[in-house]
Amino acid sequence: MNVNALIDAMVHQTTVLIAHLATASGVRAPLAHVANQVFLDLSRALRVQGVGGKVIADMFGMALRTYQTRVQRLSESQTDRGRTLWEAVLTHVQQATTSRRADVLHRFRFDDDATVRGVLNDLVESGLVYRAGRGDATVYRAAEPEEPTGGDDPVEGDAALALVVINRLGRPSRAEIAEATRLDEASLEAALARLASDARATVALDNGVARWRCDACVIPYGTDVAWGAAMFDHYQAVVTALCTKLRAGATQARLGDAVGGSTYGFDVWPGHPEHAAVMGLLRTVRDQASVLRARVEAHNEANGLPDEGAHRVFFYVGQTVLEEARLEDDAGEGGGA
Repeated sequence: MNVNALIDAMVHQTTVLIAHLATASGVRAPLAHVANQVFLDLSRALRVQGVGGKVIADMFGMALRTYQTRVQRLSESQTDRGRTLWEAVLTHVQQATTSRRADVLHRFRFDDDATVRGVLNDLVESGLVYRAGRGDATVYRAAEPEEPTGGDDPVEGDAALALVVINRLGRPSRAEIAEATRLDEASLEAALARLASDARATVALDNGVARWRCDACVIPYGTDVAWGAAMFDHYQAVVTALCTKLRAGATQARLGDAVGGSTYGFDVWPGHPEHAAVMGLLRTVRDQASVLRARVEAHNEANGLPDEGAHRVFFYVGQTVLEEARLEDDAGEGGGA
């Protein structure tokens, strides 16, 4: 298998998805941070896989020192814990009308001076910050962000996203929820407060750590506010299944596999004898899954969960209908059913 070609194809599919998300409902979401986020997240994931820094640098085509410098710029700020230095400096500049370089360096005095200067240069080059003047008298001003559009209740959207993460991780801590959702501190606080207020999620101490849990995670049909959480849940389910299979060393599908997925394509049209059956397939599977989930939840509520040995099973169902006239265009974009 040509792994490089497979990676390139997967990255292309993901970038197509990001492009659609960035322009959904007329929004033009800023993307300057995406390359940094991909770099840092990929570096962390490789380290989790046991890959050393020198090898990771080689994989990125960088000298070790260059790689280490970039990681340092994007790692947690020593001044503002819980956020990357890049995020913390950008937030500081955005919150101030103007910021002198000397003031920024003093504000982040617990971080490496050269690294803070490098972050400021990165922000200027990315177009997120404007610069005027020279030396420590240099003044920085944040570019005006585009006003977001979308649902009328952003807290509910964030709450739905947090609920999906709580359900997927089991009993995560606040820090784990923040890491998975990437919500800022204020947004996460409001989201968790919403979940606690309507009892969709609860929090309790476990060996001194506050951990969140939910007994059910259902995003109702017809809701506009939580569409992002539903999309994240779908995408996360697919990625989790693929990664679980790869970790197990499985490079082929076998009948009866508990981990994996299958894709089926149908060519039908109005008047085709199986048209109604194919178009109703997703609804049929959803109905069956909803009934099964209700039975499982009823049993668990009545009998409780075992302390260990329980299996968490995630079942993903998706469907795409493409008009024949669009097939060629979608294939060119990397689309698929």
